[in-house]
Amino acid sequence: MHRGPGPTFGRMNDKPKNFKGTFKRLLSYLSSSKYRLIFVFFTAILSTVFSIVSPKYLGKATTKIFEGLMAKMQNVPGAAIDFGYIANILLLIIGLYLFSSLFTYIQQWIMAGVTQKTVYQLRKEVDEKLSRLPLKYYDSRTHGEILSRVVNDVDNISNTLQQSLTQLITSLVTLVGVIVMMITINIPMTLIVVLTLPLSFVITRMIISKSQNYFAGQQKALGELNGHVEEMFTGHQIVKAYGKEENSIRQFNRINADLYDSGRKAQFISGIIMPLMMFVNNIGYVLVSVVGGIFVTKRAIAVGDVQAFIQYARQFSQPITQASNIANIIQSAIASAERIFQVLDEAEEIQDEEKATVNDIQEKIRFEHVHFRYKENEPLIEDLNIEVKKGQTVAIVGPTGAGKTTLVNLLMRFYDVQKGRITIDGIDLRDLNRQNLRSLFGMVLQDTWLFNGTIKENIAYGRDGATDEEIIRAAKAARADHFIRTLPDGYETVLNEEASNISQGQKQLLTIARAILADPKILILDEATSSVDTRTELVIQRAMDELMKGRTSFVIAHRLSTIQKADLILVMNHGEVIEQGTHEELLKENGFYADLYNSQFNSSLRKKIG
Repeated sequence: MHRGPGPTFGRMNDKPKNFKGTFKRLLSYLSSSKYRLIFVFFTAILSTVFSIVSPKYLGKATTKIFEGLMAKMQNVPGAAIDFGYIANILLLIIGLYLFSSLFTYIQQWIMAGVTQKTVYQLRKEVDEKLSRLPLKYYDSRTHGEILSRVVNDVDNISNTLQQSLTQLITSLVTLVGVIVMMITINIPMTLIVVLTLPLSFVITRMIISKSQNYFAGQQKALGELNGHVEEMFTGHQIVKAYGKEENSIRQFNRINADLYDSGRKAQFISGIIMPLMMFVNNIGYVLVSVVGGIFVTKRAIAVGDVQAFIQYARQFSQPITQASNIANIIQSAIASAERIFQVLDEAEEIQDEEKATVNDIQEKIRFEHVHFRYKENEPLIEDLNIEVKKGQTVAIVGPTGAGKTTLVNLLMRFYDVQKGRITIDGIDLRDLNRQNLRSLFGMVLQDTWLFNGTIKENIAYGRDGATDEEIIRAAKAARADHFIRTLPDGYETVLNEEASNISQGQKQLLTIARAILADPKILILDEATSSVDTRTELVIQRAMDELMKGRTSFVIAHRLSTIQKADLILVMNHGEVIEQGTHEELLKENGFYADLYNSQFNSSLRKKIG
């Protein structure tokens, strides 16, 4: 309470667009705990009441001491201080404070359970919702934004419910209780204290309006500084290689100076609030003391009541400051809730639990007059027709943006076609259960995905319940067993978060082992060898050949040397299949594919000669 509300008001919090509606919706999550919340409300009231009435009784003890001393000074026969009465008062006050602390403990304990139950339900709903959202939701948002809603916004709600809700109740009860107690002591003195309120509000509002701009600048500079530091250290080798250390330091110093300037002004201005509030309160204390002294001399009020009144006057400003802080925090929590509810309200993939299932490909996969576009006014695939027979290896080649990966997304129903249809043995993919359809596929991508865990656990991710023997057999088929056994802990070697403790080629072999273990009917290889050297590429290519045996495979490749044995090569450009055939057939046509192949061959030859 010594800094005032400056730092709270200075936070860069979003304001909710629909405060009332979001607040009601958030309250609905608390409805299952309404009886516990009612009990929390009453314990908060009791805790505050026991704390508020204590100064009144302490004032009585002061009055009794004062009366005893005055009687002695006036030589009243038998005059003495009634220590028995004072002792009883002190015991009563101790009891009141103990009960106040007990009810505070009870309310915090119950509120912790209510809060965690609420945020547990929110996290559960968000997690389940994310698994039901279509791929286009993730394509249109950054990972950081999604994680912020799942983690930061839920934590913000948790902290607000745990602390601010009970504080708000306590502040309001304290404010009302203090006013009532002051009125019972003396109405004119109460009016003096209450009249200082408008002045406090005016001062606070003026300072907050000034400090908000500086806090905004501080947060902006802080974000820029964090981004610069992260970027420079992530690309530390590049910065060193190009000799840009001085440029980096100059940029850091510039941003750091902006942060210092805005931070100094923001903290200084917000720090003025509490001294000014104390100045206003002290004016009130002086007036109360003077008026109280006059009333004591006229025997209109007891000395102990003046002491109790001053204590109440000191308590009077605290709940106002707390309430203003909490109001801003609650606004931030409602904004967080609004962001979470936006996720929960997103359109989901069409539920298809009752749809047909397939367990294998008996004949072929067909693309029949397929039309697709990500954006309404930007055509991508127009009237695409392809036929892939069971067991064939189909290579898809073409320049960047030709639609190769889009073809795979449509095949796995990450997106649905807008016109035409894709069929497996004559069954439209839209008539199939998504989970069943995707269980037919295994994927090995250019960007390897391995999680923080052992190598054995990463391979076992391909199939639930896989035995150690099956995992080792899959690793051997993927040509990964040898390098795994050379590691200090073998299959129990723990990969770090980015799996940077093994090479890129080794990562790729592990993903191939995982796909082999999954034993998919249809295989998708998307640029699986593009980021490794030629020798490693040969090892990976042999592992992929083992993986593709007897499976219908779709191979996306830029290195045309890796797909010469494909049964069918589809050459795509601007969303269309402009050529198709075997490697030899396409070379004889001397068209787009031949140009691509020859340009790569000539480039490789020039590198060798050079």
